[in-house]
Amino acid sequence: MNIQWYPGHMLETKKLLQNSISKVDAVMEILDARLPVASENPLVNNLCKDTIRIKILNKSDLADPEVTDMWLSYFEKQRRLPAIAVCGTQKHQAEKALNYCISRITRNRARKAKIMVVGIPNTGKSTILNTLAGKKIAKTGNVPAITRHKQRTSLKNNVDIYDTPGILWPVIEPRQRAFTLAASGAISDTALDYYEIGFFAAGLLLKKYPNLLLKRYAFLNNIPKDESELIEKIGMARGCLKKGGNINYQKSAEILIRDLRSGKIGKISFETPKEIELANETI
Repeated sequence: MNIQWYPGHMLETKKLLQNSISKVDAVMEILDARLPVASENPLVNNLCKDTIRIKILNKSDLADPEVTDMWLSYFEKQRRLPAIAVCGTQKHQAEKALNYCISRITRNRARKAKIMVVGIPNTGKSTILNTLAGKKIAKTGNVPAITRHKQRTSLKNNVDIYDTPGILWPVIEPRQRAFTLAASGAISDTALDYYEIGFFAAGLLLKKYPNLLLKRYAFLNNIPKDESELIEKIGMARGCLKKGGNINYQKSAEILIRDLRSGKIGKISFETPKEIELANETI
């Protein structure tokens, strides 16, 4: 599956980033801690070659903590990029990320530090900004592409921070990356087939976190043998039925996806550094 989802405002955002990054002191690149590589935008790598950049693994409260530690080590050692994991809704963690970024800037203390926040949709950029400001100054939501324009906010300690719209790229591939982004909620649900994405999510959970499935869905007497059985059992238990008693697989898959995104299934990570390295070797 190659997902093509590129709203018109994202082309405007690309131009905005190209014109703005050279004018700031540093960039905070917000990633989803559950899928740090899948949630990277290749465009950011190209635009930030000469700008200080910090990898912020947000939503760490939803990710497998052991895997998150692996990712922090991977970025520091393999990619030579500073990285920190945070939960953007917690003020002390958001401030820790900001201070980590500021500490790497060399500047005259008399002038403001200018920091830009970038990332793909739904990684929590605006949430982090609101947490730092202590009030709602940027729109947030559980759907991608809420922020539409660059927004500047003055914070304490002589810091200006810029929130930018989330931006994807025209064609998302390979297949695994497209499914991973879709399952995490980074792509608008209007572009998705719930059953197809639910099937992917079911396979991932059965392979990596079967015990979490048993804990979340008490009606499962044992681990389902495959993706179809898991989605079918969820549908039966949650009343996702059509006329005649047939399972509505679309609705059943939607339940699984929403439980996954919200963290109700538990702390999970979609990818590991080892998996990404193996995938790169086969390209």
